[in-house]
Amino acid sequence: MPKDEAKKRCWLVDSKGLVVHSRLHELQHHKIPYAHEYPEEIKEFIEVVRKLKPTAIIGVSAQAGAFSQQVIELMAELNERPIIFPLSNPTSKAECTAEEAVKFTKGKVLFASGSPFPAMEYEGKRFVPGQGNNAYIFPGVGLGAVLGGLKHVTDGMLRIAAQAVADTVTPEDVAVECLYPPLTKIRSVSAKIALMVIEEAKKENLATRLEIQSEDQVRKEMYDPAY
Repeated sequence: MPKDEAKKRCWLVDSKGLVVHSRLHELQHHKIPYAHEYPEEIKEFIEVVRKLKPTAIIGVSAQAGAFSQQVIELMAELNERPIIFPLSNPTSKAECTAEEAVKFTKGKVLFASGSPFPAMEYEGKRFVPGQGNNAYIFPGVGLGAVLGGLKHVTDGMLRIAAQAVADTVTPEDVAVECLYPPLTKIRSVSAKIALMVIEEAKKENLATRLEIQSEDQVRKEMYDPAY
């Protein structure tokens, strides 16, 4: 999908409501690319959801409760599998809890959070909330950059790193609705990311060290805090 087309599908909501073109005069520069044309200004988040009918909502507001019961239930009405990602840290600032997302969607939600939430059961099924945290990405990318002697870290390498995280999600994770691998596997995930970043750097002619060719080689170079 072209970048401009993808951008049209992303809407922002700030403390004053939906970010639209008629608000250009008051918007910070980073919001302007997402200020779309819309016939009205909407202040309440639930009204934004009701009118735009999003498939996913992502919270980075640090406003606990921003994803209210009414908002979550509406997302479940609009989507067979609503995507709800309250990514704010710490846990006390999350836009909703995992329990709320599961309960108010009757178990339909695809959930990940920036802060950790405990595993839970709903109507006899176990749910393990995934943690959508950049801790999955930056150790592996940094390791790959060092081991591959990278000249630059490109967007392509970050996309490869994201794909590497997705590839490590197992059928067992999916069975408990966990969209990310457990953080207990972070070293294994980092090794995979590092290798894939190095391989992408070689394709882009940005690697100055070419000897790393396997995850075993990567693991041998990883620091082990054991004494």
